[in-house]
Amino acid sequence: MSKTGARVRAVAAQVVDATVTGGRSLDAALEQHEAEVPANDVALLRMLCFGTIRHYFQLDEWSRKLLDRPLKRKDSVVAALLAVGLYQLTETRIPDHAAVSGTVEAARQLRRPRHAGLLNALLRRFMRESLAELPPGSEAARYNHPDWLIDSLREDWPDDWQAILDANNERAPMWLRVNARRMGVDAYRDALEAAGLESEQGVTGALRLKTPVSVGDLPGFDAGDVSVQDAAAQLAAPWLLEGAEPGRLLDACAAPGGKTAHLLELAEPGSELVAVDIDPERLSAVDANLARLKLSATVLAGDASKPESWWDGAPFAGILLDAPCSASGVIRRHPDIKLNRRASDIGRLKELQGQILDALWPLLTPGGRLLYVTCSVQSAENDAVTSAFVDRTPDARENDMLPNNNIRDVMRRKACGYQVLPGTAGVDGFYFACLEKVSA
Repeated sequence: MSKTGARVRAVAAQVVDATVTGGRSLDAALEQHEAEVPANDVALLRMLCFGTIRHYFQLDEWSRKLLDRPLKRKDSVVAALLAVGLYQLTETRIPDHAAVSGTVEAARQLRRPRHAGLLNALLRRFMRESLAELPPGSEAARYNHPDWLIDSLREDWPDDWQAILDANNERAPMWLRVNARRMGVDAYRDALEAAGLESEQGVTGALRLKTPVSVGDLPGFDAGDVSVQDAAAQLAAPWLLEGAEPGRLLDACAAPGGKTAHLLELAEPGSELVAVDIDPERLSAVDANLARLKLSATVLAGDASKPESWWDGAPFAGILLDAPCSASGVIRRHPDIKLNRRASDIGRLKELQGQILDALWPLLTPGGRLLYVTCSVQSAENDAVTSAFVDRTPDARENDMLPNNNIRDVMRRKACGYQVLPGTAGVDGFYFACLEKVSA
């Protein structure tokens, strides 16, 4: 095994360790460490990291069976490296000898030479005893999800919970949103074909690439012809705007700006949009998105639950509230959610979601609409929140009309609003509820 191959595995172990032990998001850990491997090895690094985290509960069960006693906390990176090694042996086409030798050499690169022999023995024992053929010892290992989330999904979705778990463990496809201000979907498909990229049109008119590529390989990306956005997320902007009177718009909790840009691409010329997010650092992504697409909005740092700190007093005809949530509908894109979310988070988030709804409602003009959106599949964060809001708000009612596109075929009706489950028609899991302000 070359030193370069071992280096990729060593860096993968550091990323996994930062995610599992350090509680960091996988994306943030990768961003910190990607530069430590050659550019042509980044794809391998990402595959190892995403795959290990995606299958971590089963990998951890195997690790505990192999170890006579747990590794010390100071050696958590070695435990992560063992998981990376087991992932290679069970879920990739990497030859067994290369997986073992690369993992063993990675221990030396991590300055853990005394663990190299141990890792060699454990990985070879794993293969010799065919431990991968044993049935999982727990539901967590079987479904690669924490027990609390399995139980929650089983309660909310008794007929679909296993399909949701399976979808969460798949790799997410790459969906594209064509900028309607610049060209039509058919014209962009022609551009993709000319570039040798196969695609198919899915729900909401989104394009799904047969094989994901880097954004730099997308025709017209730098010119603003196209953006990367899940097909279900592309429903939000047309839903808020369809049939509504032109007017001032608010995108609350706007970062990183995908829905902000989509609103501007579809809004009437001259429309004014205010984008607010509580995290000033994440607003840089909103600015970058708008600059690339040559769009303009008022971008503000502010707490959506406290509009008195940023609102100028001019009402909005439409509000998109992409509420903070558990993100349980996008686990296939962010598998670290399975490790870093807790059951206790749901109640806290539910309370915050209600607070934001209450705070933003007075900013809406009579006859205006607020579209409440989450990328969660937890009822506690979705219809429980919007139903309670409508019950306590005299001038709020649900507009239960679906937008005029074929997403309606995959929507699940809830007590209030609609749910798309992850994996349905290839999309992520999203919840939508359209609320209108009427005379009290």
